[in-house]
Amino acid sequence: MTNQGSVSSAAEQLTHLDSSGQARMVNVADKPVSLRTATASALCSMNAATAQAIRDNQVAKGDVLSVAKLAAISACKRTSELIPLCHNVGLDGVNVEFQWLSPCQLQITVQSQATARTGVEMEAMVGASVAALTVYDMCKSSDRSLSISQVLLLSKSGGLRGDYRRPPNADST
Repeated sequence: MTNQGSVSSAAEQLTHLDSSGQARMVNVADKPVSLRTATASALCSMNAATAQAIRDNQVAKGDVLSVAKLAAISACKRTSELIPLCHNVGLDGVNVEFQWLSPCQLQITVQSQATARTGVEMEAMVGASVAALTVYDMCKSSDRSLSISQVLLLSKSGGLRGDYRRPPNADST
């Protein structure tokens, strides 16, 4: 059991906790509106035949990358419905890119942008995650070994805390 002193200390460090340690949605009304961007990625690893089928648009369920792109955009727009303490942010734009890092590894990168009082890191990360889950869903019948890993915030800009950029080759654990 945690004593009250520890709860107050934790609440001061974790903005989603009130002074009694209960979850709350942070009030951002007094924060200035600024341009916010965030970029996140997810990695899909699969067998060579699945990767080739995606590249050749020969997956039975359809065009995997087009569907994953639409899924990412939709997920970014619905982040506040999925993550309980996230603010509903009116996005100005979402960009989704795919890059084959190797013959069997697909990196999905999602950038979200908003002019808002709060950041868009969660939107980018949810978008990358849902795009990767869409790839999995569309390919699972032919590749049970397909995996999703390394959902990472790569960068963010805007806001009082300043910019963040993940160092190249930073440990993902």
